[in-house]
Amino acid sequence: MDDCCAPPPLNLGPKNSDAGKQNDVLRRVLWAVLVINGVMFAVEVVAGLAAGSASLQADALDFLGDTANYAISLLVVGMALRYRASAAMAKGLTMAAFGLWVVAMVIWHIAQGTLPSALTMGTVGIAALVANAVSFGLLWAYRHGDSNMRSAWICTRNDVLGNLAVLVAAAGVFGTGTGWPDIIVAAIMAALALQGAVLVIRQAFGELRHGKVMAAE
Repeated sequence: MDDCCAPPPLNLGPKNSDAGKQNDVLRRVLWAVLVINGVMFAVEVVAGLAAGSASLQADALDFLGDTANYAISLLVVGMALRYRASAAMAKGLTMAAFGLWVVAMVIWHIAQGTLPSALTMGTVGIAALVANAVSFGLLWAYRHGDSNMRSAWICTRNDVLGNLAVLVAAAGVFGTGTGWPDIIVAAIMAALALQGAVLVIRQAFGELRHGKVMAAE
């Protein structure tokens, strides 16, 4: 009943020692991926602007969104399901906003006819891929967890796919001498963000609805 009447405190020391240890592990994992994504956002936002690359700028925004998402996930570890599901809903909406922003950026680069630097794209893309591969490995065990942890894994999964696509775009820009490969990859990243947002929002909505039913009973 206390779950229905008042917000529970962050569960830093649960009675169940196994649950407490699991939450501690979750926090360490989330802190690690949060730092990784924060550093890579700073690197890619500078490199993306310097290179004039839509895909790098999209990836930088993705790193920023993921940093905020992991911070939210860290905050709600150990809280009741409805708080974790609400956080996941917020993250899903953030992912959707990122996807729409990238769509707008793609349109702007098409209008400007930007030709990005393939060398910068490739170099930074490799660094970003390594960073996201580490995050992907850390979050692998939680890919089938609740919507909060699953959203964190989906974000990282999309990042790895996006990094591979950036490398393909760099090769395409180098080979063709045009900015179209960069534009195409940025559009794909926007689609990934929107698809991931739908998955996260759908699961979070189901968990929130389930929580209301349980509370009513």
